[in-house]
Amino acid sequence: MLTATSAFETPNASRYIAQLCKHFAHKVEVSYDETRGEAALPTGKAVMEAKEGGLHFEVNAETPEALARGKFIIEDHIVRFAFREKLEKLDWSA
Repeated sequence: MLTATSAFETPNASRYIAQLCKHFAHKVEVSYDETRGEAALPTGKAVMEAKEGGLHFEVNAETPEALARGKFIIEDHIVRFAFREKLEKLDWSA
């Protein structure tokens, strides 16, 4: 299992978890509360956590290609949803 993580500073982490999970729920299984969300993306599981000062992401996949796609899905959506914060991209770690 391959894993990538990322985070960005925001006071709105809980709101973004809810927004992302509600959006993803139209196509995939999700579960979430105020501090944690999980989405069963087609590429693998994505976990979102509201931690002090920010929103943390973990994406899991079986192949490098699926991992890249999962990272793209998360990044594409959070950049659009966090437009007021001028988020342009996420920095991912393996």
